[in-house]
Amino acid sequence: MLRTATRVAQFRSCTNGQGGRPATGIGAQMSLVVVEHPQPHTAVVTLNRPDRLNAMSIDLVIELHDRLEEVAADNDCWVVVLTGAGRAFCSGLDLKDYGIIPNIDGLTVGRIAQRSMRYYSRLVPLMRRMPQPVIAAVNGPAYGGGMCLCLGAELRVASTSAAFNSTGIVNGLTSTELGVSWLLPRLVGAAHSNDILLTGRIVDAADAHRMGLVSQVFDDEALLPGALEIAARMCEFSPYGLAMTKDIIWVNLENPSLEAAIEIEDRNQLMLGFTENLPEAIRSFDQKRPPSYTDEPRRDLFGS
Repeated sequence: MLRTATRVAQFRSCTNGQGGRPATGIGAQMSLVVVEHPQPHTAVVTLNRPDRLNAMSIDLVIELHDRLEEVAADNDCWVVVLTGAGRAFCSGLDLKDYGIIPNIDGLTVGRIAQRSMRYYSRLVPLMRRMPQPVIAAVNGPAYGGGMCLCLGAELRVASTSAAFNSTGIVNGLTSTELGVSWLLPRLVGAAHSNDILLTGRIVDAADAHRMGLVSQVFDDEALLPGALEIAARMCEFSPYGLAMTKDIIWVNLENPSLEAAIEIEDRNQLMLGFTENLPEAIRSFDQKRPPSYTDEPRRDLFGS
């Protein structure tokens, strides 16, 4: 509890501009996406349109793409927490104020529509390519594209007020967007996925936890501290090990063969085995202290 309270205080001081690394984004106070660093090696990326329940306008998704690229290139960031400002994670496409993509001169309506879709659909592949594991802290509604967005994270935790909905089918479209038809059945199984995508029903936090859509549920006020606690625990590990584990988690989602999956796991394990990390784990265990992983090459393998 003390560690959680400390993280809350750190985050609040950071958001008030009184501590931690400063918030980033184009005019951080007015930005549609704010990046903060409330604790070492952790970035919190916040969708910041609370008046619109963080709905996906073109401006927001462009800014989110750019901020995620910046975070991905931050070598001091090992884990990312993605969340929403106010009482929602993301309510999906903004149907009233979705905006217009840049550089449309000379394009037909069909080409504008196709290019517009790409601004949304490229977000999940970008999250997959980021070296850092992403924790989606789902506070309140995650509807339509917002639900799809959280599926791009490696971990999903929810507040008790979280709710998930495939809004496209409700709005006369399809439920299939942003990779949901590929990701969701792999995460919760075809039966649950079909239920969510075809019925348009609202899935509450308890139901999402039951089916494995989220791994933990927190009280509303404890969600962000809980996500930061998870991130801090992950940051005790090797950043190289975290990034390589993330890579293989995704690669083997697409791998049709058990033996091929094992082959690539073996190679990754060997790559980490050539670092000082395992000897340090053994030393720290013997010395009854936390390990300090450097990811540096082992010095004892070749007699040097």
